[in-house]
Amino acid sequence: MPNAAYAWGGYGHRTTGQIALANVKPSTRAAIARLLRYEKELGTPECALKTLEDAAVWADCVRRTRWRWGYTAAWHYRTTPICEDYQPWRNCSGGSCVTAQIERNQRMLADEGLPGPIRLEALAFMVHFVGDIHQPLHSGDKDDRGGNDRVTDYGIVPGLNLHRIWDSALAERAITSTNGPMVREYTAAERAEYGGGTPADWGRESWETARDFVYPTAFDVPPCDGDLPDETALSQDDIVRAVPVAQRRIRQAGLRMAAMLDEAFAPGPLPMPEGER
Repeated sequence: MPNAAYAWGGYGHRTTGQIALANVKPSTRAAIARLLRYEKELGTPECALKTLEDAAVWADCVRRTRWRWGYTAAWHYRTTPICEDYQPWRNCSGGSCVTAQIERNQRMLADEGLPGPIRLEALAFMVHFVGDIHQPLHSGDKDDRGGNDRVTDYGIVPGLNLHRIWDSALAERAITSTNGPMVREYTAAERAEYGGGTPADWGRESWETARDFVYPTAFDVPPCDGDLPDETALSQDDIVRAVPVAQRRIRQAGLRMAAMLDEAFAPGPLPMPEGER
């Protein structure tokens, strides 16, 4: 994946952070505020980290400085070809994928024995990667670098690519066209509907969305029946059908992020993963 592939774009990531902050416990909100006081100690003045919204985009901002942060590029995705079986830990050597980094950074965030700046960095990575894993083309593709190699028109806007559309244009339309505010306190029933699962489960959901919706909608053919053309277009009807899909993924990202933050800041250590007890 190239460095230009930023899931949900800044607007989408900031929205997931806003949803999370509106749905965490008051004690979690206070703990986040305390950690944000360590911003200057991270030494990234070019990338603000004053709010949870800032944290949601910080990982994309810092990796522009490749000599310092380039090693994190592979942490933002973990793709399985849509025409193969989904394997949650494939292409994740040494934990260098989004699935592993969500879990790793939550554990670091929860470890009160670690210095504040390290926990703040873990907070920023975790919330960003929770957003990333919910973007379908960060989990499934068709030999095209997550859609980056598919030139795709977006309605009357020509010459984008499929990944960029799902990152930015479609995410922005999804957020701004909701019935009622997307950023709000959700009910217990809504949190149950949109929440739950593990990072591996969320990756599978995104892979299935890429396989069953993103590619069939973009190309109007079963994507695994053969090669796909390098260029395509999304009609206005395609975009309208895609909006609720993107809305659901953004809501899920925000509410699952809230749950992970509440878990990380709860008293006591996180349970050890299976196999490490």
